[in-house]
Amino acid sequence: MQNTFKKIFLFPILVSIVAFALIGYYAGVTAFFLVVMLSILEVTLSFDNAVVNAKVLARMSPLWQRRFLTWGIALAVFGTRFVLPILIVSTALWMSPVFITKLAVTDPEAYGELLAQVHGSITAFGGTFLLMVSLKYFFNKLKEVHWIHFIEVHLVKWGRIEAIEIALALMVLTTLSFMTQFDAASVLIAGIVGILLFIVMEGVAGSLSLETDGVAVGGMTLFMYLNILDSAFSLDGVVGAFALTNNLLVIVVGLGVGAYFVRSLTLYFVAQKTLSQLIYLEHGAHWAILGLAMAMFANLVVHVPEVVTGLIGLCFVTLAYRSSIKEMRNNNTDVYHLV
Repeated sequence: MQNTFKKIFLFPILVSIVAFALIGYYAGVTAFFLVVMLSILEVTLSFDNAVVNAKVLARMSPLWQRRFLTWGIALAVFGTRFVLPILIVSTALWMSPVFITKLAVTDPEAYGELLAQVHGSITAFGGTFLLMVSLKYFFNKLKEVHWIHFIEVHLVKWGRIEAIEIALALMVLTTLSFMTQFDAASVLIAGIVGILLFIVMEGVAGSLSLETDGVAVGGMTLFMYLNILDSAFSLDGVVGAFALTNNLLVIVVGLGVGAYFVRSLTLYFVAQKTLSQLIYLEHGAHWAILGLAMAMFANLVVHVPEVVTGLIGLCFVTLAYRSSIKEMRNNNTDVYHLV
């Protein structure tokens, strides 16, 4: 286990130390502490993302698993946390992406204000996509293992209704559009885009789900799905980061280091076969995703602090972990290497 841990986490730790040192040297002590805080916040908010990602990553070949950490981290840092918000702002406000990029670099405070203006669209998209992810899991008719049994067993029965998760997502989205403090049309459109994107990705991934020796064909599709999932998890955090600082470099480095650790944690879960042994961890992660989606929807009406959102996910995953350990001990399974 120690060799696996060193192999996976040694380089991220070295990269983090160098990044923190450079930020502290060139931007000062305050920037250093902000970067560390943002990194911790990102890991806390996205721990459940690592668990869900591990389930998908286990189906990918070793080549695509490495690309998830190399190509994927580039997309996570520069794509999700820098380029994507710029594209969302430029599309929502009908402004040039070039102008928004220059604004982000030269006047981060003004860029942060524009980002806040489209917070409703970002939140609706991310919340709806994550809601679809969680509902698809709980409504799965083939799901036999249940953590919160008295709830999950009934959700599986509801899953017999065709496209029930789409209907529920549209009902929630429509209701919130009448209650939101943001532009109702933008919220509806962004949410529908989230639903459509999930349907397309699920359809493509399903058509390429043939397996060879336990490894799924279609690594690129699964790779794209994981990065879209990462975007849905992280967009709200990008907006929230501007509440701490307007320094774009600090935000990108802080969230980027956190994202690197989350992806490394995903690989560690796969290497250790954690999900096959901690049987309720995946359940807890999907409850955490559902909680995150609900928190993002609540943000359309009232402000929900990021720390509350992070604690929701952390509590579900921690409780699921403890339940899994208890179950293993009840079955007289060795848990030494998992604790």
